Amino acid sequence: MTVADPAAFIRENTRLQPVPHAPEISLWLADEITPIWRLTEEELGEMGVPPPFWAFAWAGGQALSRYILDHPHEVAGKRVLDFAAGSGLVGVAAMKAGAASVLCADIDPFCEAAVAANAEANTVPLSFTGRNLLDNPPPEVDVICAGDICYEKPMTETVLAWLAQARASGARVLIGDPGRTYFPRTGLDFLAEYRVPTTRELEDQEIKRASVWSMP
Repeated sequence: MTVADPAAFIRENTRLQPVPHAPEISLWLADEITPIWRLTEEELGEMGVPPPFWAFAWAGGQALSRYILDHPHEVAGKRVLDFAAGSGLVGVAAMKAGAASVLCADIDPFCEAAVAANAEANTVPLSFTGRNLLDNPPPEVDVICAGDICYEKPMTETVLAWLAQARASGARVLIGDPGRTYFPRTGLDFLAEYRVPTTRELEDQEIKRASVWSMP
């Protein structure tokens, strides 16, 4: 899938606004999911594309960003991977908390432009890759952050196995999740819980409980 001018698409269909649970950060976000989802399909020239995850600050990512901003020692001076980065929210939080570098990874064709726009808006440097990192062993980084990764059962199992591989290689793995159906109930260490403002368009509640966990 190719997009003629994703940066222009983002500018025309989103607006720069503070993240509700991490107002230190502003992102180019959509106000409603249905119109931008339809426009995304039109821009890509195909139907049934995944939701534009890059256009919203999802609850798990907000919780993980809040945790990082409040606990900068987790990332300060370290190489960080923002896995399935979407808007790059968690990556921005990591750089604001003093990370040495952040690589944002996402296979969505709009994400590179979204991450670049949000990095510029927050005056932080972010690197980006559109490669599917699950096809190879985890990269050599100090910390991997993953927010909102447990939407579908097969993908959740694949991602958690890949993250466990990263943990076994010595990386610190931080996961943000608002109680998705396929989120594992055991095998992780609880770090924090937040009440994250969201919208009923995206979630089943306007205030969503979202937690941050680490792989032991």
